[in-house]
Amino acid sequence: MATLVRWLFKTILFIGLFLLSVRYVHTYPLPMPENQLSAWLSTANRIGIRDPDDLYIPVMLVIEFIVALLAYTAIIKLWRRYNAAK
Repeated sequence: MATLVRWLFKTILFIGLFLLSVRYVHTYPLPMPENQLSAWLSTANRIGIRDPDDLYIPVMLVIEFIVALLAYTAIIKLWRRYNAAK
């Protein structure tokens, strides 16, 4: 039972961190500079995507996932260090 509760807590923690990163890790509402927009457009055209947003959204989701993963790892390590010091 305790293992299930720990697993559930960790899962909820990661999902919460991911949702926070989706909310706060982005370039909006600031408009993209012209050179950044042209870089997204040329990259999308090189790999055969017509709309740069079809490239931007998955790339940003991967970045947000990585940010959530790093935050989750840091929290777990800090928690283990805190429990070991007690």
